[in-house]
Amino acid sequence: MSFHQKLLNIPKSEDCLPGRSTPTSISGIHTFNGNNMIPPFSEEMDSLVVGMGCFWGAERFFWELDGVWVTAVGYSGGHTPNPTYEEVCSGLTGHAEVVLVVFQKESLDFKDLLKVFWESHDPTQGMRQGNDIGTQYRSGIWLTDQKQLVEAEESLKAYEESLLASGFEEIKTTVEMQENFYYAEEYHQQYLHKNPNGYCGIAGTGVLCK
Repeated sequence: MSFHQKLLNIPKSEDCLPGRSTPTSISGIHTFNGNNMIPPFSEEMDSLVVGMGCFWGAERFFWELDGVWVTAVGYSGGHTPNPTYEEVCSGLTGHAEVVLVVFQKESLDFKDLLKVFWESHDPTQGMRQGNDIGTQYRSGIWLTDQKQLVEAEESLKAYEESLLASGFEEIKTTVEMQENFYYAEEYHQQYLHKNPNGYCGIAGTGVLCK
């Protein structure tokens, strides 16, 4: 398999890197709001995991929302346990760069989170976002329960109609139940808060999610 194919095709589990049993060590403190990023979270909280391309910019969209308790960047959707950033970028883990969003159920409607997700990136691009190319940049939502899954699927269908009417292709976003989330290295957490002029290549389509 060529390197280009590795970038654009999610590998089978038997073809993925072995990873490790030890989780990546991080401080666990959100540098923007000081809240704890590591579970357990209170029963007042709910969560979802989203992939929108480079996780640096994606995380900032959510930590700024009222009702979001904490965010963290990491890796989901693949097979390699506790991968490193370099391993994910190799295309041999199956993981996407993602953001864990923990929010207060009574303060923030799940539909509002979906609206931010759809409008803040281009879900029609497949294994890329803009100039960032590879399986780790794919669009995806990983949900915690069946209710979330149904709402996300309904939201996808509705937003896809708006995109098609505006001349875009169909949505290629993965929508499935969450099986894993591995925290990324400390320097990636809240990267654009630590580095305000840092890179962010994420851009929406300009089509509103109604």
